[in-house]
Amino acid sequence: MEDIGILTSPDEYMNHQIVDTFTVVQESDRGWTEKVWASLARKDGSMQVDFGLGKYINRNVLDAFAGVARGREQWTVRGSRALDTDVERTGVGPIDYEVVKPLKSVRFKLDQNDQGIAFDLVFEGDLPPFFEKRNRVRAGFRVAMDVIRYHQGGRVSGWIEIAGERHEVGDDWYGFRDHSWGMRGDIIGAPPPDITPGLAINNRMKMFWGPWLMRRPDGSFYEIQHFLLSTDHYDYYSGFVNHADGTQEAIMSIDEDVRFDRDTRVFLGGTFTLNMANGQKRVVEVEPLGDTAFHLRTGEYGSWKGGRHGSWRGGLHLDGEYIPDTRQALHELGQFRDKPVIVREGDAVGYGIQESILRGDWPDYGVSPESDFPTDI
Repeated sequence: MEDIGILTSPDEYMNHQIVDTFTVVQESDRGWTEKVWASLARKDGSMQVDFGLGKYINRNVLDAFAGVARGREQWTVRGSRALDTDVERTGVGPIDYEVVKPLKSVRFKLDQNDQGIAFDLVFEGDLPPFFEKRNRVRAGFRVAMDVIRYHQGGRVSGWIEIAGERHEVGDDWYGFRDHSWGMRGDIIGAPPPDITPGLAINNRMKMFWGPWLMRRPDGSFYEIQHFLLSTDHYDYYSGFVNHADGTQEAIMSIDEDVRFDRDTRVFLGGTFTLNMANGQKRVVEVEPLGDTAFHLRTGEYGSWKGGRHGSWRGGLHLDGEYIPDTRQALHELGQFRDKPVIVREGDAVGYGIQESILRGDWPDYGVSPESDFPTDI
C-alpha cells in the first residue's frame, strides 16, 4: 500500500503511537538507532561475554557483535545485514537476541562460526529494569543526540564453548544488559565530509559508567548506577540508587577517588562517594576482578577494520578475529573496556561492570599524557 510501512507481527498488538506500522519511526534522520547491550562475567573475573545488537531503520541496517574474553584473550564475531531481508529477526548470521519474558528475561545466542566460539545464555533480572536520565545533546543548532536507556542486573545460565571446550554458566556468574533507542546522529556511520564537525572529541575527556548490583546479608538486592561524562563539547550525568520495588533515589553528585594504570589506563579501583539529596554520603569501594575485560572497539564502538555501527556493509557481512593478548594490542583497541568489578558498601557486597575513558592529561588519576589511544570511539 502506497505511503504505509511494511506490515509485521508487532502491528497485531495495541501499541501503535504514530500513524504508520512498526517498520517506521517518526524521526527520519539516519542516526535513529535502537540498541541492546550485555556484559556477563564470572564472579572471579576469569571469563566474560559481551553482546550488542543495533537496528537502524532509516539506514536499512541491522548489525551485531558477540564476543568472549578470557584473561587477556578476546574473540569477537560481527555481523551486518540488510534489515529488509528479515525485518522481524533480531539477529544476523550466527548471532541472535530473544526476549524470553519482557522486562525480566532475555537470551543471547551465538551459533558455531569461523572464530571457534559459541554460547547460549539466558539472563534473568534480579531487579526490575531502571531508566537512566535522558541523554540529549546539541551540536550547534542541531540536536545531535537524544537517547533514553534502561538497564538491568541479574543472573546468567547456559553454556559457552571455546575451541570445542564447553564451560557451564550458573551461580558463579552475573550480568547486566541494557536497551536504548533514539537519535545517535554523530556516532552512527561515517561522519559526513561536507558539514561542520559534530561531537568529535579530540582533546580532554572523562567518562565513568557503571551499574553495580548489590546484595545485603539478608539476601535482598539493590543497585547503584552512575554515568559521568565530561568532554570539550558537553557534559552528561546520571546517578541513582535503585530499589527492588522500582523506586529510584537520585544521587546528586559523585566524588571519585580512583586509580588507573599509568600507561594502559586500566581501571585499578578506588572509592566513589555518593552525595545523596538528603545530605547523606555513601562510600562505595570498587575493585577490579582479574585481567579480563572486553574491549568494545572490536564491537565497532568506534571505527574498526573499516566498519562502524550502522554502516552499510551489503546484504550480509560477517567477520571477526581472535586477539591473543589485548595488552599488546592497546594502540589498536584503545582503552574503552567493559571491566568486571566487585563492589562493597558497608555490609553489602555486589558485582558490576565499570566502563571508563580518560583522554588527555589527568594527573589526579595517575595516568600518563604520553600514552595515546584511538580517539574516534
